[in-house]
Amino acid sequence: MIKKLTTFVLLFSLICSCNTVVCEEDEEIYDWKAEVKNTLKVFGHRNWIVIADAAYPQQSNPAIKTITINATQLEAVEYVQQLIKEAKHVDANIFVDKEMAFVAEPAAKGIKSYRTALNKLLDGKSVTRKLHEDIIRELDTSAKLFNVLIIKTDLAIPYTSVFFQLECGYWNAASEENLRINLNKSSIQ
Repeated sequence: MIKKLTTFVLLFSLICSCNTVVCEEDEEIYDWKAEVKNTLKVFGHRNWIVIADAAYPQQSNPAIKTITINATQLEAVEYVQQLIKEAKHVDANIFVDKEMAFVAEPAAKGIKSYRTALNKLLDGKSVTRKLHEDIIRELDTSAKLFNVLIIKTDLAIPYTSVFFQLECGYWNAASEENLRINLNKSSIQ
């Protein structure tokens, strides 16, 4: 009996240690793209996706999920843009920090080339530049009711986060405004 129990404990320990190794290997090949794609499927109007730099803090609000990826920030921005473009149910308002335009190259090595590459990537898109704290305030307000996904990269340049505030992909602000005008007209009559 003791021999069987000892064998079981040794086998169990071996299996557990193998699982730990597999988990560590899985972590190295973590498919962040699949997670983002699946998240976008359940996200909709008023959800946010943020591509963040390395210093972006993990927030305590349970509606805000943070994942770290082993890809460049620009790769993540391009991937999220592509997913949104392919999705029928969402579109996005894009926000970047206004401060980024004022960060000097000597103070943040690589900022000039990053700005150039990001501008090229976002070319043709409507991008709103706001103070970082104003964007965070909007995101925090939304997170009181809606989920947010933070995709944290290892980019170490300040004010480089890119914020995607999701909107309905098949109904725009002008359509909503016309609907409200018609509703008001019908309540007057």
